[in-house]
Amino acid sequence: MGQSSVINRRNRFFEQMDVESFAVLFAGEAPHKTTDQHYPFTVNKHFFYLTGLVKQSFILVLIKGLNKQFVYLFIEESSEYATKWLGKRMTKAEASAICGISEANIMYLEAFPGFLTNQVLGNSRKSIIGAPKRLYIDLYRHKPLVRSYGFLQMDSFIQAYPELSIHSANEILDQLRMFKDETEIFEMSQAITYAKSGLEAIMKKLKPGLGEQELDSLFEYQIKRLGSTAFIFNPIIASGAIATTLHFEDNKQVMNDGSLVLCDLGALSNEYASDITRTYPVNGTFTPRQKELYELVLSVNKASIAFVKPGITMAQLNAYAKNLLAEGALALGLIKEITEIDKYYYHNVSHYLGLDVHDVGTYHEPLKPGIVLTIEPGIYVDEEQIGIRIEDDVLVTEQGYQNLSIDIIKEITDIEAYIKS
Repeated sequence: MGQSSVINRRNRFFEQMDVESFAVLFAGEAPHKTTDQHYPFTVNKHFFYLTGLVKQSFILVLIKGLNKQFVYLFIEESSEYATKWLGKRMTKAEASAICGISEANIMYLEAFPGFLTNQVLGNSRKSIIGAPKRLYIDLYRHKPLVRSYGFLQMDSFIQAYPELSIHSANEILDQLRMFKDETEIFEMSQAITYAKSGLEAIMKKLKPGLGEQELDSLFEYQIKRLGSTAFIFNPIIASGAIATTLHFEDNKQVMNDGSLVLCDLGALSNEYASDITRTYPVNGTFTPRQKELYELVLSVNKASIAFVKPGITMAQLNAYAKNLLAEGALALGLIKEITEIDKYYYHNVSHYLGLDVHDVGTYHEPLKPGIVLTIEPGIYVDEEQIGIRIEDDVLVTEQGYQNLSIDIIKEITDIEAYIKS
């Protein structure tokens, strides 16, 4: 992630901020797990989008006056204790080299409260722009009636300065993040390459009697060996009837001869995600019934990808895919009426993809170039213990679409040949 990318993003954010306002964005912290343990740290994606930094506790401050704008960063100060126990802290110079913020505007976290009260919120001669009227913070809530992390971190300032008008930074950042630049598309393509290698390793290992957990571990080993930091979500390795449950993550079954295994997986590259699903025969050969259901899903996958273009809506895309699945299921005798497809297909065909696996952005506007989305039709026949989903990652272009995951095989003949090779 280059300096120019994050500087450009901050400038676009500034353009949409009101004058006489400031924004505060937090990198976040790893949640406490138990006693002296914490969960793995995941950086706040909005903070990362504007800085390129993946460091706990860092804080970004953006200030917009009538004629000028200012950027400040607050980082951890190195100490002998932290160095011995946790490793060397990032220096101001190192942070500046990544995010493009001048070292003169990078301070330590201890200075943050005084900086806000004396130089941002005050009206003294130390004030940078005079007392601002508006504060932008990340107001994302993971469930209703829960105050956001950003709000909780700023609560004491909000209470002390009731004249501040609170605005959602998400409204600006969600819109900006919908459209991927070349750097972002490169990282997502790299994440897809990691997933491709992991899936190929799975196909090579696949056989009856193997545990789903072994494939889970193999995928993690393969992507990390190649340079991925982690997977974006817990892998779904679901064989037999379990594959009809959409987000079953236990991955503890033994895979039986004659069954299918659904692998819904995603890797990370510099915080950007891939999200790929493939379905394989455990013994290397599809049965005739598995073939006809698989070919149905594959045909809808291909047709839906080809349907992607600027101007269509997500609702149109979902309706198109669902109708094709219903017509195919009707032709196979799986259903007797079009409306019965809901029994065997019960999710949308697409979602946005980016820094989050279900990335931010509105679903009510027509698609535009720069959006990356998934195409993932499926069919789930519980009474036959068959669950099939085929998912690709697709970029909306000026001309239509580009399938970023086109190199991950999905044809029946290619899959069978690869597993047996």
